[in-house]
Amino acid sequence: MSSQVRVLNISHVRPVETDGVSPPHQGGHKLSFMDLLQISKTIQRLFFFDGPDLPPFPLVVSALRSSLAATLGAFLPLAGELAFRPGSGDVVIDFSPAAVSRSPGVKFVEAEFAGGADAMRRLARDDEHDAEAFARLVPELEARRLPAPVLAVQVTRPAGGGGAVAVGVSIGHAVADGHAVWQFLSAWSTASREGPGSLAAPGFVRPTFDRAGIRHPKSAELVRTVLSRVAPALPLLRSASSKPEIMQQSRRTFLLRADEIRSLKQHILEQSGAGSRGEPPKPPSTYVAVSSLAWASITRATPAMLDANDAHLMVSADCRSRLRPPLGDGFFGTCVKACYARAGAGDLLGGAGVARAAAAIQRAIRAYLEEPEGGPLSDAEGWVAAYGAVPKERLVTVGSSNRFAAYETDFGWGAPSRVELVSLFAARMVTLLGARDGGVQVSVALDGATMDAFAANFAVPAVRTAAAGAVSVAR
Repeated sequence: MSSQVRVLNISHVRPVETDGVSPPHQGGHKLSFMDLLQISKTIQRLFFFDGPDLPPFPLVVSALRSSLAATLGAFLPLAGELAFRPGSGDVVIDFSPAAVSRSPGVKFVEAEFAGGADAMRRLARDDEHDAEAFARLVPELEARRLPAPVLAVQVTRPAGGGGAVAVGVSIGHAVADGHAVWQFLSAWSTASREGPGSLAAPGFVRPTFDRAGIRHPKSAELVRTVLSRVAPALPLLRSASSKPEIMQQSRRTFLLRADEIRSLKQHILEQSGAGSRGEPPKPPSTYVAVSSLAWASITRATPAMLDANDAHLMVSADCRSRLRPPLGDGFFGTCVKACYARAGAGDLLGGAGVARAAAAIQRAIRAYLEEPEGGPLSDAEGWVAAYGAVPKERLVTVGSSNRFAAYETDFGWGAPSRVELVSLFAARMVTLLGARDGGVQVSVALDGATMDAFAANFAVPAVRTAAAGAVSVAR
């Protein structure tokens, strides 16, 4: 299958004011040390749409452009730029009048996929990713040197037109974490579907961009330390997605249905022993249960991990509600903390392996989020060292969350047929998304030799129903 994509047009979208919507006060916000940990990364999301309700491509483009302009009025920093201030050493989101007027706007790419509509539908249907094609369906964010844009959009039609379309979004990770990205995508898709007035509706959660709520006694020192590690040559940035061992990974998507997840949770409870005080085991959340199954399955499928004494898992926990005072759901920035679970590789084998993985993840969440005196940010001075101490050849990274309702992203022509994270940040990476009917989409990146063994292991154990197959592509 050809993955050639031809650019038809590049334009730019500027923010417009919408009745009833007060734009953020123009200015700038200094990035926090939590933002700066992600400064070299770009989050790239890809959506496929097809079906009888899909309008002709010119109408799709028009609807996306006009609704994006209105949404940028409420999310004004996304129309600004990341900038470096040499005098202070700070990196800021600059959305001052000068920055917004200087910028041509958010890059909006219109493109054509050479494979045609049927080939585009196969891309959306196949469980195994065509990584080259996916990468060409999201826009490049020109962010190798500051000042740099923070958002770009691409809309791609199939050759011959009609029947399918792909929408790709690239956003700087230093500006937004997963929660914030979906906050923006929800607002944009709602404005496209229901009109710009939805941004003034009572239920709309207004974004807040001020980082003042990310507090630490040594914030300034942490900013300098983080920048010296992740961006030592400012204003030049280095790309986190340029490592060939990451980009060459095999990628595949699986689906766990709601009934399989219930069975998985029940299995974990059945295999879990009582706590140290004899209390009953804590029921796992969906996130913990699915992450545990993925971690145990990858460990079983990876000979190098089985030969080691221990295995490691990194999960990213949203800290918005855990800060004092809490930031609230409207906070638009990066507010996640890495939590590292550790278990003996041999302990993740056998019938109780998934339950032991779940217990290790629950212990890590308590240790990193609940136990630090002074709150989850109090130990931030050790974060860089903690990441460096984890052996990467034995580390599995879990990103995104089943709480992100990706398949509710309706721009006015129905739910997407497929949603994927195109950007990868680790050699062994698992990303979760909420799927239809209470299921969870699990997308996995591994080396090619390991992927088939993983797929054979990635099955709900013990108490699964007779109809519960291991996996299938997300729909």
